[in-house]
This record gives sequence, C-alpha cells and structure tokens, in this order.
Amino acid sequence: MRWLAIALAALAFTPAMAQSSDTVLLHAAGSLRGALTEVAKSFEASSGAKVEMKYGASGLLKDEIVGGAKAEVFASANMEHPHVLTKAGKSGPVVLFARNRLCALAKPGLVVEPATLLDVMRDPQVKLGTSTPKADPSGDYAWEVFKKADALKPGSFAALEKKALQLTGGSSSAPPPASGRNAYGVFVVEGQADLFLTYCTNAQVAAAENPGQRVVALPDALAVGADYGLTVMTNASPGAYRFAMFILSPEGQRILAKHGFAAPGLPQ
Repeated sequence: MRWLAIALAALAFTPAMAQSSDTVLLHAAGSLRGALTEVAKSFEASSGAKVEMKYGASGLLKDEIVGGAKAEVFASANMEHPHVLTKAGKSGPVVLFARNRLCALAKPGLVVEPATLLDVMRDPQVKLGTSTPKADPSGDYAWEVFKKADALKPGSFAALEKKALQLTGGSSSAPPPASGRNAYGVFVVEGQADLFLTYCTNAQVAAAENPGQRVVALPDALAVGADYGLTVMTNASPGAYRFAMFILSPEGQRILAKHGFAAPGLPQ
C-alpha cells in the first residue's frame, strides 16, 4: 500500500539524535500486550537488539511521556494520544498500524445477543464494566457506544454513564492480575462485572481462558471501531526506528493479524 511505503520512508529518514542503543524502549497499549510481545521477540531474534516493554492505558502512558518519562516507541490504542506528542514536538509522524473493535464480554448464563445487547446493558440488575475514559481509549470508545445508544433510545447515555463501572485503565485502578490472565475475564469471574465492554481482541482471549464466558458482537447501530497509532520519539535511537518499521513490515502486520487485529499493512 502506498501510504505504508510513505510511512516507512518517514520513519527511516526522521533524524535520530541519540546514540544507538541495544535496548529499544516501547510504551504500548495494554490491549497490544500479546501481539507486540510476539512482534518484539521476532524483532529481537532477527536484529540482535532488545526491546524493553511497558504496557498500560494509552492516556496514562502519554501523560508519562509528556511528563518526561524516557520512551522511544509509543503504540497507542487511538490516534489522538500520539498526535499530542507530535504536536508537542516530542515525536515524529503518527502512523495507523492496527485496527480493533469494541465487543461485549458476557458472563456464563447471561442471556444476551447482539439484538438484545442494549436492553441488557440498560438492565439495572446487570453490572456493566468499562475502562476509564480519557485515561484509556477503551473507555472513550465505550462512551461512544453510549452516545449511539442514546440515539436509539433517548436517555440511554445518562443511564449507561451512571451505571458504568470503570474497573480498569485509570490511575487508581487495580494492577493487572499477577497470574498473567486476562483482566477482563477475571473481573467477570470475580463477579465485578456481568457484561464488560472491551476490545474484541481482549474479549476473545478472556473467553478462551474462562469456559462459559462469551463474546457478543455489537450490532451495527452501536458498533465502534478503534484505530491504533504508532509514533517514534524525536530523540530515539536508530534501533527504535528499526523496531517501528518492523511493526509496520509484513511480518509485524501478520503477527498483529494473528492476534485478532485488522492489519492495514497487509494486502486485502
């Protein structure tokens, strides 16, 4: 694709002011943990470099970088946060490198299908989990769902915003499970949420780990997509640019696709 070639060229010729380093510092959205960990391992095997990874809510990671945290590559679950860094002069161009969608993760026995999802979400007896808006794009996307719901059934936005349990993604949220298990599945297992709005990739992992949990697609009228943006800090090492290019390469894009992301760099 022509845009990908342009993106690669932009990354390749962006000045790297720092000296070359054996370790690339990656800050990435938590939803990318499985995919980018595998991408990093493949890059390490082929390049001999090392990738030091930090995963978390994209908004919080962006705030850390703005505040002076050392980072080289930032992979966000939206386009907005990396653009903030670019506008502040902290990073180079922002490239779309993956796409995701929002789904609902349902507890075992909860009777819900795409056609009935809004009614179930509005049910006062159903505990609805979300991530934290502004800190985590997943929460922002959930609020977009609420806005769409309001167009279908007036009053839905206020009702859903009031009942939404912001269980993850915030500065005071509990850390990910030490076991390494999918946090969203754990919230449902523990009874903190009956239905959780999260990325489809997260929901699929949770359902695979926890028998009985189901992934429910959002109907077209409520559907919300997520564009993921990649940027490299202006003072990054040459290795950081090579790693960003590897994420955009066919091999990196294939790994993202294997983990359930739409990979715009692959042929249609």
